[in-house]
Amino acid sequence: MNNKQHVATTALAVALSTIATLPSAHAAGKEKCYGVALAGQNDCGNLAGTHSCAGQSKTDNDSGEWKLVAKGTCKEMGGLLKAEAKKRYAEQQKS
Repeated sequence: MNNKQHVATTALAVALSTIATLPSAHAAGKEKCYGVALAGQNDCGNLAGTHSCAGQSKTDNDSGEWKLVAKGTCKEMGGLLKAEAKKRYAEQQKS
């Protein structure tokens, strides 16, 4: 392996290890808060399972969509924690 290949391989390994640690570092001190995301500003998949990516919510404050917020602030924002959101979603599906 020549020097350029070694440098490139090392750089790639460092980049991949950094990316792998981002979600946990980003989530430290945060919690999922359902029902506070604006349309197109959710952080990941919804409770309904109709999408699995960030930015795909269609309506503001959908109780099945979530955003990461500072731990302990979800209720203050009028949001729901996961257990509450799941319960509300299940009740809505029965109606």
